[in-house]
Amino acid sequence: MEPTIFDVARAAGVAASTVSRAFNKPGRVNEATRQRIVAVAAQLGYQHRPQNRALAGTRHRTIAMVLSDITNPHFFELIRGAEQRAKASDVTLVIVNAEESRRIEENQIRDLAAGVDGFVLASSRLGDEVLRDLAKVHRIVLFNRELPGLTSVTFDTVAGCQQILLHLASLGHQGITYCAGPPSSWMGAARWAALSSGAQAHGLTAHRIGPYAPNVANGGAAADGALRTGVTAVVAHNDLLAIGIIRRLAQRGVRVPADISVIGFDDIFAADFVHPSLTTLAGPGSHAGRLAVELLIERLAARSLREGEVIRLPTELVLRESSGPAERRPQAECPPSHTTSQQTRRA
Repeated sequence: MEPTIFDVARAAGVAASTVSRAFNKPGRVNEATRQRIVAVAAQLGYQHRPQNRALAGTRHRTIAMVLSDITNPHFFELIRGAEQRAKASDVTLVIVNAEESRRIEENQIRDLAAGVDGFVLASSRLGDEVLRDLAKVHRIVLFNRELPGLTSVTFDTVAGCQQILLHLASLGHQGITYCAGPPSSWMGAARWAALSSGAQAHGLTAHRIGPYAPNVANGGAAADGALRTGVTAVVAHNDLLAIGIIRRLAQRGVRVPADISVIGFDDIFAADFVHPSLTTLAGPGSHAGRLAVELLIERLAARSLREGEVIRLPTELVLRESSGPAERRPQAECPPSHTTSQQTRRA
């Protein structure tokens, strides 16, 4: 991967904004510091492109990041990385909350369109055709969503789910239940597709229940539903739902992980503080935020004409206390097929 302004900053021991000024406004940087930055950049093979001058023709030097739910801690690192990258190019970043609503998301984009130069849409709930129509008139980069023809940054879902399946199979589990999130979640559908298609290769059965709103409050209903499937391992749509599941299981006297293992997605800060601590699939959120904004800035500067560029970042299964060996007991019958067939068609 081509070195970025952040790689130069790290190697030179300065802030990314200082690297930006060294190239774009050299008079504002100590000469010795500027020379060190230029030398480090040359050593790393960093190719400076005059973003500030290229962006001068844009109307506002402002971009918007639209989040499906700003209260989800999963987005905290994403926002931090996005703000760092925007600041490095003297671009203002506006954060917008879509409140898990397609209508609100579309309205927010329409209302902001006249005041911003482009959008990063994080976990967008909009339909494919709506996104394609928006991309015809706006510069757009997607996060946690892939759509042919549009530029996007995602995590490697298939490889990540393989890590989960291998982990659970190695612990002796025979089946998993996936507690699904919002029906309009592209990432949720991608996770289920990867889990269901990969389960058999690891000797596991896979069931899906839901959908559930992806928050702690709905973990109770998800836990009750998961217990009915009789499996010894539950994979939740995200960490918030997983934390709610753990709480409900404790209320019902079900031991985690002795009786049932629980795994989430996102590795939010609370995953390490819930009891038992949560095993979860993590991705480099801050890096994803920086990368999404960088791709958008490149497109605004007309330096990247490649439409549909897809970048998938690696994931890591963070092992904590909520997953453990399966209890050796007969597996209950799967619920009647009509309870899961509707969700299967959605995936």
